Amino acid sequence: MRYLVSLVAAAALTACGADVASSAATAAALKKQELEQGKKTMDQAQQKIGQAMEQLQQSQQNREDAAK
Repeated sequence: MRYLVSLVAAAALTACGADVASSAATAAALKKQELEQGKKTMDQAQQKIGQAMEQLQQSQQNREDAAK
């Protein structure tokens, strides 16, 4: 009887450990997605900043050309 109780307890603890491992894997996958999305957002922001800088330089060049 004690053997059966020990076996059931071991099985329950193993299942609990598997659940924790599964939750950790899911959390890690979500963090990876968040990091990838953040990188994509940062890349888009850098592109927009670059475009704005180009427009500013072009506008300044146009003003200088008009002043000549």
